[in-house]
Amino acid sequence: MDLRLKDKRAVVTGGSRGIGLAVGRALAQEGADVALVGRNAQAAAEQAAALAADTGARVIGIGADTGDDASVATMAAAAIEQLGGVDILVNNAAMTNPGVIAESALEAEINVKVRGYLRCARAFAPGMVERGWGRIINVGGAAARRTGSVTGSIRNVAVAALTKNLADELGPRGVNVTVVHPGPTSSDTMAKALAANAESRGLTVEEVEREFSAAISIGRIVTPGEVAAVIAFLASPRSVALNGDPIIASGGELGPIYY
Repeated sequence: MDLRLKDKRAVVTGGSRGIGLAVGRALAQEGADVALVGRNAQAAAEQAAALAADTGARVIGIGADTGDDASVATMAAAAIEQLGGVDILVNNAAMTNPGVIAESALEAEINVKVRGYLRCARAFAPGMVERGWGRIINVGGAAARRTGSVTGSIRNVAVAALTKNLADELGPRGVNVTVVHPGPTSSDTMAKALAANAESRGLTVEEVEREFSAAISIGRIVTPGEVAAVIAFLASPRSVALNGDPIIASGGELGPIYY
């Protein structure tokens, strides 16, 4: 399926590794120009250069802290100038948390993952509205639908609420906004979480991974590339029927029915 992303211009925050980097790759492979945004400007630039060499697409790297108003404003201005505008925003930047997130981190988590997403949306939405088309995809997390971490649940539920508010506001003006909740994903962060879980319980990493996989209907943990494929579709003109909606990219959690 042609996703009709050729010549679209995308910004991916948290784009220097994990799901964000996989999203950048998926969009570049579909013909989009991509800006990878990360806190570490050097890492973002290096990954952008490697991705451009791999795909032949135009890929740039920009350093920014999405928890800071001025940093987001500077990043947005640079992305718009270098890409000639931005049609797609994938909000993925978050604090790295291998394991349960401490309640003491709640304010910092909300500032980066929730207010940070809003900062970026407000920076790029006016241009999308002016052109009459755009896509904003917010990456949340499966903790939005389960207990076990007060902070983890709150920050991801808040991302879902932010998404619906933006969708209702921007949808009539041609900008669709969706939220993707990945489940466990085979990233470096997940590897660290599995190792910490195993150590605390006196198990091997393989045993813990088998436990996680047994709760997933496809029988294994999904990869960042598989989550990125879902996001690439949501970034495309073909996703117009979805606005304000949550998409669970988990491989299928056994048991619960959501409707």
